[in-house]
Amino acid sequence: MIDEAPAIQTFTDFARPDPQDVDAFRGLQSGFVVDALGGQGALDYRIKPVDPGQSQICGVVLTCDCGAADNLAVAASLRVAKPGDVLIAATSGHMGCAVVGDLVLGMARNNGVTGFVTDGCVRDTRGIREVGLPCFAAGVSPNSPARNGPGTVGAPIVLGGVAVASGDIVVADEDGVVIVPAARIAATIARLAEVRKQEDAMTAKVADGLKGFDFI
Repeated sequence: MIDEAPAIQTFTDFARPDPQDVDAFRGLQSGFVVDALGGQGALDYRIKPVDPGQSQICGVVLTCDCGAADNLAVAASLRVAKPGDVLIAATSGHMGCAVVGDLVLGMARNNGVTGFVTDGCVRDTRGIREVGLPCFAAGVSPNSPARNGPGTVGAPIVLGGVAVASGDIVVADEDGVVIVPAARIAATIARLAEVRKQEDAMTAKVADGLKGFDFI
């Protein structure tokens, strides 16, 4: 016999990274962050900005595990979110309905949330543009979800093929979404300087007419 799960479980004992560490990633291309992570860390390629004009995210992860066709966990996360957080909502990849629309995202914005990412769908595209909160999703559907649970807020999830935990750092742009695990933040920041140096050097060589790689 399986015990009935509580509608919502909330975990708030995770540590948020130092704001200076978050700022170290602000404005960076997602590809630079991936290179600093050793070539990995990006979510499934199908998770893209709903509005390409609002595609820059840099903040602290707050996870929501919604399950399929439900958004009670997102609603509960609004009570937990702090300014600078980014809501990362797992839907088990369910594409039959939206997990949020413009009203929920508007409330998230009012709580200081700086972005929203899901492996499912969203709706109200026009309203999302007006809300002005960067929103990444795997698709768009006008179908609406239930709000019954069960779900979790703050617990580890897997989304877009990547393990994600509250307190990680998320960086996103037109190319996609990258997760920097909390345990690797310091090492990734240290590696970023070398990545940018190498990228700048190669950019200069290409501009000067480079036609191929020396190692070939």
